Amino acid sequence: MPEFTRREKALLLALAAVSLLAVFLAYRAFFAEAPDAAFKLESGNAVPVFNESEDLSGEVLEKARIVVHVAGAVKNPGVYELEEGSRVIDAVEAAGGYMPEADVSGINLAKKLQDEDKIYVPEQGEVPGTGDASGSSSDGRVNINTADLQELDKLPGIGPALAQRIIDYRNQHGPFKSVEELKNVSGIGEKRFEELKNLVKVN
Repeated sequence: MPEFTRREKALLLALAAVSLLAVFLAYRAFFAEAPDAAFKLESGNAVPVFNESEDLSGEVLEKARIVVHVAGAVKNPGVYELEEGSRVIDAVEAAGGYMPEADVSGINLAKKLQDEDKIYVPEQGEVPGTGDASGSSSDGRVNINTADLQELDKLPGIGPALAQRIIDYRNQHGPFKSVEELKNVSGIGEKRFEELKNLVKVN
């Protein structure tokens, strides 16, 4: 059996130690598990960090939705579904933005919306509204450009179905230019129009 010098023995021990260290590091790298959640340090304490859009199971949470009505001097008046927490400006943009004749000086564009809100954008010269404007006026006539289904339904000879047709017509063609344009709505003939013409108006 060969005899090793002191130097050779030291070299062999060093090689053995390096080999053991390499095996240990390889073992840790292979079997180590990833942490269950991300962490961040706050005031010296480790606390888990979770994405606000996910619940603890890792599933993405859907934000609540609201439905609002946008009318008046916008490009595409109608009913829109938005995320909860949206502002008036978001509803106006969803409706295609303002028309050139719109007057937004009296509208609070930063107002947070609620479900079933109505936003009415007036034209130049109209009294500005903030979304809760009614279709009724001081003279008792109903503004067919701003009235909702319930207000239209109260008119003589107008039931819920015909009231919805009036709303659909103005959503598709824009605000009524005159009271006579009501005759373009399916179901409103000359006789029914004669009953309505003194009870309605447009701005």
